[in-house]
Amino acid sequence: MTSDLSRLLPATLPPGRLVGGEDGPEPLLWISDAPAPAGLWQQLHRAHPQSGLWPLLLVPLGDGADYRPWLSGELFPASASDPTLYDPDALLRRWWQQLGGTDEDAPESPPESPLDAEEAAELHAALAPFGPAWPGTAPAAAVPDGAPGIEARGLADVLLSVRDARLGLVEAGSGAEALAACGWSGPLNHEDDTAKIAAVLADWERRFGAQVVQVGFDTLELSVAVPPATLAEALPLAAEHTAFCPDLVFQGTGTLTAYAERLVAAHQWSFWWD
Repeated sequence: MTSDLSRLLPATLPPGRLVGGEDGPEPLLWISDAPAPAGLWQQLHRAHPQSGLWPLLLVPLGDGADYRPWLSGELFPASASDPTLYDPDALLRRWWQQLGGTDEDAPESPPESPLDAEEAAELHAALAPFGPAWPGTAPAAAVPDGAPGIEARGLADVLLSVRDARLGLVEAGSGAEALAACGWSGPLNHEDDTAKIAAVLADWERRFGAQVVQVGFDTLELSVAVPPATLAEALPLAAEHTAFCPDLVFQGTGTLTAYAERLVAAHQWSFWWD
């Protein structure tokens, strides 16, 4: 990010402010003072290739005046590394293994699962048909030119129709990069380096045309250009989502198969971390 984000901001923006993080005063993002006007997110999204500013719909935790984390100083860019350093498949595999306590890449991990027989059976049932063995990533889809942008702008319309959100702008090449650049730490209890989260999101953008549209304190909304068309296609993708955000299954649907059913033909992916 440049040291003077204000130089990149369009002159026609509504009233707003530059926001820094806990690590220093350098601006991390611009945020509007009021809910995003109709159509402006879409306009700025179309302009991103020229402006270099990725628009985000920003929602807070609760109803406090500090609009957490966006105005409360809870942004930590120094805690994020570089998303390009990571292999998304390796990240997902490791997170998947951690579900059963068998992270092969961690030298302190025990050679066998620490789960007792009943816990292991419950884990197998929850992760069926795969069980604790990482199934690998889902095949990439053929993403038509222009489709990711169309879906992203459509989802922004839908989200703004059900909840007010402020407009955010981050200097970044994509929505995935914007999360690391602005210091968002929503998945902290699952992964404390947002660059790793961004690496997986960038891979989903390449494989499925997924784009970051809305971000909350610990929530994320993505648009999807090419979702799985069948349950068979959705199952390996559901495994990726479960590795990325275990709460979807373990505090949500209860089983990976039930979650996969929700992914069939779904152009919106929602994530939340407890």
